[in-house]
Amino acid sequence: MGDLYSFIGAKIRELRRSYGGTGISQEGLAIAMKKTPNTISRWETASYKPTIRDLHKLAQFFGVSISVFFPTAENSRLQALMSATGDLDDEDLDELTRYAQFRKARKALNESSKRKKR
Repeated sequence: MGDLYSFIGAKIRELRRSYGGTGISQEGLAIAMKKTPNTISRWETASYKPTIRDLHKLAQFFGVSISVFFPTAENSRLQALMSATGDLDDEDLDELTRYAQFRKARKALNESSKRKKR
């Protein structure tokens, strides 16, 4: 997963540096994103993980598809997910995130139970 966030960080940096033909500073992007310059820097170095909402806002700001933040190999599944969730509002995205977290927790619990039975 670390590689994915490194890819995302490199893509944010690339888009920021080429924005408008001259680029935009981390400070300028931070103002547009209502974040701190430190957060932008940490996204770019993969120290912080941007949320899907952050990536959506970045995509809108740069005028690109959110799929640019994901490597090609994972793109088809992510494209399907993005297509299915593209029109959801913040409340729906939060609910979807909680559901995904529930599914992951239930899967981990089931796998743990299977290991104990062995």
